[in-house]
Amino acid sequence: MKALTWQGTRKVTVEEVPEPRIQQPSDAIIRVTSSAICGSDLHLYELLGPFIDRGDILGHEPMGVVVDVGSDVTRLKVGDRVVIPFNISCGECFMCRRGLQSQCETTQVREYGSGAALFGYTKLYGQVPGGQAEFLRVPLADYNHIPVASDLPDERYLFLSDILPTAWQGVEYAQVPEGGTLAVMGLGPVGQFVSRIGRHRGYRVLAVDPVPERRAMAERHGIETFDLTDTVVEELRDLTEGRGADSVVDAVGLEAHGNAGVEFIQKAVGLLPDAAARKLLDTAGIDRLAAVYASIDVVRRGGTVSLSGVYAGDADILPMKTMFDKQLSLRMGQCNVKHWIDTLLPLVEDVADPLGVMDLTTHHAPLDDAPELYRTFQQKTDGCIKVVLHPSTV
Repeated sequence: MKALTWQGTRKVTVEEVPEPRIQQPSDAIIRVTSSAICGSDLHLYELLGPFIDRGDILGHEPMGVVVDVGSDVTRLKVGDRVVIPFNISCGECFMCRRGLQSQCETTQVREYGSGAALFGYTKLYGQVPGGQAEFLRVPLADYNHIPVASDLPDERYLFLSDILPTAWQGVEYAQVPEGGTLAVMGLGPVGQFVSRIGRHRGYRVLAVDPVPERRAMAERHGIETFDLTDTVVEELRDLTEGRGADSVVDAVGLEAHGNAGVEFIQKAVGLLPDAAARKLLDTAGIDRLAAVYASIDVVRRGGTVSLSGVYAGDADILPMKTMFDKQLSLRMGQCNVKHWIDTLLPLVEDVADPLGVMDLTTHHAPLDDAPELYRTFQQKTDGCIKVVLHPSTV
C-alpha cells in the first residue's frame, strides 16, 4: 500500500509499504478514505525527529471503512464506516472510566513517561503506524472507533478524530462564565473551532492571528479578529473594560512566533545525534512561549488560561509571580476524544452545521500530494488552513 513516511527533518515521502494485518484478536483494519494533516504533524516535520525512525508512517486524523476484524471484535463488522480517535485507549481502566482516555493505563508509554499511545506520533507515544496511508490497523478496535452514518460526506465527521474534540475540551477547560469573553490565541484549525464553539455557547470571542486568510475565515463565523501586533494585548484589554478576557485558549503551541533564540535551539536539536537530541528535548526549554505569555497577560485577574496547543519542553520558564498574583487557573492536556463524542456527534450531523465543519478544509488532495502540502501548510502559503488527504475511495 501507499503511505506517507517520515524521512528526515522537513522531508516526508509517499512510499510503498506492507499492508497492515491483524496482529491481535482485538484489532481491526480500515481502508482510509480521508486523513487530515494536523498542526501537530508539523512538530514531527520540524522538531521531533530524534524520536522518529525513517520510514515511520505519520497521521492521526483518519476515517474510513472496516475491511477486516479480529476474532475478539464484537462491535464492528466489515463495511462499517468509522472515525478513528487519535489516542488509543481501552475504555476500561481507571483513567478511561474517568473520561481521561488520553491517560489510558493500558496503552501508556511508560518507557518515556508519556500518556496513552497515539497513532503516527513518535516513540514518545508508542510509535504506532499512522493513518496517512491507504490502510490502518486499529488496536483495541471495539473501543477505538466512532461509528458514523453512511449518508453524509467524510468532512462532516473527520474532525471528530482530533481537532473538534480538542477545541471543545479547550473551551470546557477555559471555564468561561455565562455571557463571558473568550480570547483565542491562534486561528489555525483548532483555533477556528475554539472560536466557533465559543460563539455557539454564547460567549464574546476575540481571536488573534497574524495570517489574514485565517482571520477572514473566522470573521465569516462572527468572530472579532485581531492581527498579532505589539499592541494587541492592550487592544483586547481596552475591549474588556481594562480587565482582560475572562478566559483565554492558547491554540498555538510550540509553533508560536516569537523568541528567535529558542527557534535557533529548535533547529540545532535536529542536527544532534538522536540520543543527545532526545536528552536536550527532555531537559531544555525548547518552546517559543509568546502565545502563553500573551495569554497570561490578556486574561483578567481570577481568570483561566486553557492550553490546547502542544508544548514539548520540560524546562520552559513561566512567569509564576504574575500567575500567582493574578490568581490564575491553568488547564491543559491531550484531548480525551471519546469523552466528548456524545456531545459533538449531533452537532456535526445537524443540517445547519452550527460549528462550521464544512467550512474549514482549504485543500483536498490525493495521498501522493502530501509531501508538497506539508510544505504548504508549514509555510502558511496558498491560503492553507486545513489539508484533507484521500488515500483511497470505496
